[in-house]
Amino acid sequence: MKKPLLLVLLVILIDQASKIWIKTNFYLGQEYKVADWFIIHFTENNGMAFGMEFAGEYGKLILSIFRILAVAGILYYLIKISRDGTHKGLVYSIALVFAGALGNILDSTFYGLLFNDSYHQVAELFPASGGYAPMLYGRVVDMLYFPLFSGFFPDWFPIWGGEHFLFFRPVFNIADTAISVGVGMIIVFQKRFFKNPKIEAAQDEMNAEQEPS
Repeated sequence: MKKPLLLVLLVILIDQASKIWIKTNFYLGQEYKVADWFIIHFTENNGMAFGMEFAGEYGKLILSIFRILAVAGILYYLIKISRDGTHKGLVYSIALVFAGALGNILDSTFYGLLFNDSYHQVAELFPASGGYAPMLYGRVVDMLYFPLFSGFFPDWFPIWGGEHFLFFRPVFNIADTAISVGVGMIIVFQKRFFKNPKIEAAQDEMNAEQEPS
């Protein structure tokens, strides 16, 4: 469990350090062009990963509570599979998902208390006037923007024919990246991660019986 825990701590450290740096050095909407395909662009969202929204004040509260419960469930599962000797790849994948989810929860839970608003100004940490929102109503900080290429859909393309497109449009953060990598690893390596030892042993036994003596 030590190595997955170190991975979780590392992801959270990088995620929170990058968010605090953005909050205390950029105003909302400000950006810095690293390359044509990579831009540091400060934005915040009230909802889910990659800037998706969840409607209304109560929706925000429900989402924050749901996130906390979900992260608690992921942590329980992570501890369980670590103790059960599950494939290390699956353990690390779940650790990434847990770290990413926890990183975004810290924003929505505490950032409203720790910072003032970033509208037309650079936010202060622990402002004398107080934060911009109560606990659980904070906004998630995003800053990674990769507009890799753009163009126009051909006229014959269904629905969006002739319209302009940009890939990749969402602005995200390190926590979102950790979640995406963790889920991606589970999808790509699911056959390896979820092998049944009993079935494998039975197959090995059958193969051994079929081999010529």
